[in-house]
Amino acid sequence: MLILTLASEVWGFDFEKLVMPGPVSEVHADIEGDCASCHAPFDRENQRDRCLSCHEEVAEDLQGGSGLHGRDARVKGSLCRDCHSEHQGRDADILGFNRESFQHRFTDFELRGRHREVECASCHVPEKAYREATQRCADCHGEDDAHGGRLGDDCASCHVERGWKDTKFDHASTGFSLEGAHARVDCGLCHAGSRYEGTPTDCRACHATNDRHGGDFGRDCSRCHVPKSWKDSVFDHEAETRFALTHRHAAAKCSACHSGPLAEQNLETRCGSCHASDDIHRGRNGADCESCHSERGWDRVIFNHDTKTEFPLRGSHAEVACQRCHQGNPREEDLSGACIDCHARDDAHADTLGRDCGRCHNESGWRKRLNFDHDITRFPLLGLHAVELCEACHTSTRFQDADPSCVGCHASDDRHEQKLGNDCGRCHNPNGWAVWRFDHGRETKFPLRANHEKLNCLACHTRPSPGGVKQASNCATCHSFDDIHSGGFGRDCSRCHSEEGWGNVKIDRP
Repeated sequence: MLILTLASEVWGFDFEKLVMPGPVSEVHADIEGDCASCHAPFDRENQRDRCLSCHEEVAEDLQGGSGLHGRDARVKGSLCRDCHSEHQGRDADILGFNRESFQHRFTDFELRGRHREVECASCHVPEKAYREATQRCADCHGEDDAHGGRLGDDCASCHVERGWKDTKFDHASTGFSLEGAHARVDCGLCHAGSRYEGTPTDCRACHATNDRHGGDFGRDCSRCHVPKSWKDSVFDHEAETRFALTHRHAAAKCSACHSGPLAEQNLETRCGSCHASDDIHRGRNGADCESCHSERGWDRVIFNHDTKTEFPLRGSHAEVACQRCHQGNPREEDLSGACIDCHARDDAHADTLGRDCGRCHNESGWRKRLNFDHDITRFPLLGLHAVELCEACHTSTRFQDADPSCVGCHASDDRHEQKLGNDCGRCHNPNGWAVWRFDHGRETKFPLRANHEKLNCLACHTRPSPGGVKQASNCATCHSFDDIHSGGFGRDCSRCHSEEGWGNVKIDRP
């Protein structure tokens, strides 16, 4: 070895070039003639330092623990040639970079959330090295900025990588904590045009349009209301007005009694001061409403008709309003107590069945405990039909004229507007409209699964079908407006998507 070294110095021979294993790659072609740029004579271990003397950015990564070379522990103890082999020819790939197996977590920008779904070329442009890709949110998402740059370019201060709608901004840092219903409000409702600085925090700044009092109760809504909802009030009416709100009074709207500014009002607490217009007796029974009525409601009468008159109120009579029978002054009337005295107008049979209502009816109600047995007819009364008034179906005194079909009586009740056909009994039963069942998988050729199972019937059945329900079952019939491909991939969405949702793509990419 000493002889070769002396010969090289004396006669100018470069023995290292003579033993070069092959041409270097295209990127190192300009220094191929200078072996010392990469190699120390007969010192292979010194090669790493010479690589780093040229590749300063890699040296900085290794020194600072950043970038791919600085973060991957496998690189720190390795030589450059372990991954980057030279002398393989001009076209040789000395990087050995594989997109499919590359782990982005070893870089300064780990891919999380929605970033995992982005194509490499979206951030890494051909003209620049991979390490030169920007990490600033605004560089990639400037066009997505709904705030128009007014909140700066640090999107990550509020948003997270799961999606724009998932935010981590702490509104309490602004001095206005979002509590109750405020926490569920869309930002744009308070910050119109994405303007945030100088947003007022007093109630009426946002809720003037919601103020049913028209400003009569002042600007401080929090005096009565809380952020949970408008309906939850904290105003103590008994402590502040000496008029306790109990029973029906507690459920009354403020505006029912207070018609102007609160500070200017001094309302009387006598019944007649508010309820003169409610007095169905028109003053005939005096102004002392509480002698018969209570705050539970006008129908909660405390007058005892059974002991103070000769006509005990039983059954439905006990629930009838006084004025239904007493058309004049009760103290001057002389009612006979006969059914027809009060019920002539209620005779649905127009006197065709006689005037003795008691033959079929009793005090429990026109439809309760009837002597007439409807079950012997062609239409037995089941479910809610059994408690329905006769005249609801029998529009004439000729009972046989009633149409027994569902649509004969319930055409106006059909919320589906004949989009599910005329045979209501196919899904519903007499126990009520809400009591229904229909096995879509068994009775049709289109089983409802996943998201389809949650849909309202009318989401797919949009047109009347009086002659029988007909509905196409191909995807595009309902989802043409959802097709972001604009029909470019055909009408069979199920080739790629599943009923779990559009985002659940099942196609295998090559």
